[in-house]
Amino acid sequence: MKSSEVVRLEKADNVVTAIRALKKGEEVEGITVINEIPRGHKLAACLISTGDAVYKYAQIIAYAACDILPGEHVHTHNVEYRDAEQDYEFGVDAKPVTFLPQDKRATFMGYPRASGAVGTRNYIAILTSVNCSAMAAQAIARTFDESALQAFENIDGVASFVHGGGCVSGTGEGAENLERVLVGYANHSNIAAVLMIGLGCEANQISHLVENNNLKEGRLFQYINIQSEGGLQKAIDTGIEKVRTMLPLVNKISRVESPVSELMLALQCGGSDAWSGITANPALGVAVDLLVAQGATAVLAETPEVYGAEHLLTRRSIDAQVGHKLLERIAWWEDYVRRNNATMDNNPSHGNKKGGLTTILEKSLGAVSKGGTTPLMGVFKYAEKVDCKGFVFMDSPGYDPCSVTGEIAAGCNIVAFTTGRGSAFGSKPSPCIKIASNSELYSFMSQDMDINAGRIITEGISVAKVGQEIFNLLLRIASGEHSLSEQQGLGDLEFVPWQVGATM
Repeated sequence: MKSSEVVRLEKADNVVTAIRALKKGEEVEGITVINEIPRGHKLAACLISTGDAVYKYAQIIAYAACDILPGEHVHTHNVEYRDAEQDYEFGVDAKPVTFLPQDKRATFMGYPRASGAVGTRNYIAILTSVNCSAMAAQAIARTFDESALQAFENIDGVASFVHGGGCVSGTGEGAENLERVLVGYANHSNIAAVLMIGLGCEANQISHLVENNNLKEGRLFQYINIQSEGGLQKAIDTGIEKVRTMLPLVNKISRVESPVSELMLALQCGGSDAWSGITANPALGVAVDLLVAQGATAVLAETPEVYGAEHLLTRRSIDAQVGHKLLERIAWWEDYVRRNNATMDNNPSHGNKKGGLTTILEKSLGAVSKGGTTPLMGVFKYAEKVDCKGFVFMDSPGYDPCSVTGEIAAGCNIVAFTTGRGSAFGSKPSPCIKIASNSELYSFMSQDMDINAGRIITEGISVAKVGQEIFNLLLRIASGEHSLSEQQGLGDLEFVPWQVGATM
């Protein structure tokens, strides 16, 4: 139920969300407001007695820590979190996708690759095996600035992807994560050529990556080690010359009309607020359903930020095996945070709470709506190559740069990022659009926000219409139009492989 003052999402909900700041004594939906309610925050729609569940999205988001009167502010001061105890079901909500006929499907202008994949951008990447070679990679990339690339109109840039990892052990989760990320970027559809740089003595040997992952050395994939080249400057000089030989080869690749099924969309949210789960995330979910119906792929991630809502995903899993793979990752995270003296309810953040989110359950229920409504086709480890079409899940932290790095390594060639508090995120080599959950944010951070989903509340525009706008923009961005984050040059510092385990 919606009025000009509050939003009730489901009949079963016993809280409503304030569209504007409400003053004590106001009457809304037949309820007298007891205390001031900030915009986006919740108030009780009826008496919620001590210990009773608090419902939003027709799901439990918390439990009353005391009696909460109708019209009273419902937030961290009077509710408590309890660990989610779920009776999981598998596949009960997995409905077959109604695919659009081939002659009705959209296309975009993309870069064809020898592998059969299609890129949305055409980059030369400088990858580093270890932090010790980061300076060399950055120096080489800086040589090929915008002015140096003026003659190469089909090249989007020469980008360095450097990380803070040291001599990561050759075994264990951390080493496996880093290897999958480096190989995923080396094989990425948005990267036409690769120069990989190492120090030479690190545990993460480039020769090992090449031999174990079928990376073929040639004109568009080369590697060097600083020690073998005779030092930093000599390695930089060698790297510059190698990239110069790559430029004309990469520039020969032109955009061609390509099926939308070649898009793989990374789904991400950061700086969420109460409106994220009401406007931006559901609208992005509509765009995901449109993509999936045309044979494309969408990747949901951020495991700690689906915690408490994973039962909605298992119900959409194509079978019990896929559902159990998700639960295995949830169990891993529960163990991981225990080992590190943390808990899964360490979210929402300060900004999330200020924006009206009260518990991780409420945040997660809003976050999963980014994934639309189609079946969950697969669950993948961090940076693991996604090898199926449709809606899938990839395990990752909630830390946005780290999560998106994994999604790009998994194959995502475009990114959609929703935010309610504001974000200055961007990514390379895959372009990122940002979707504001509320009109105030869109207006205040107009240079950062590509889409205003807040119009769903302020102008009464349907979720479906905004979802279609997101879909249309994704196709334009995939075809070469620059997102606002690209226009600002973001993406060089957002390459953050997930480091798990001891640093030795």
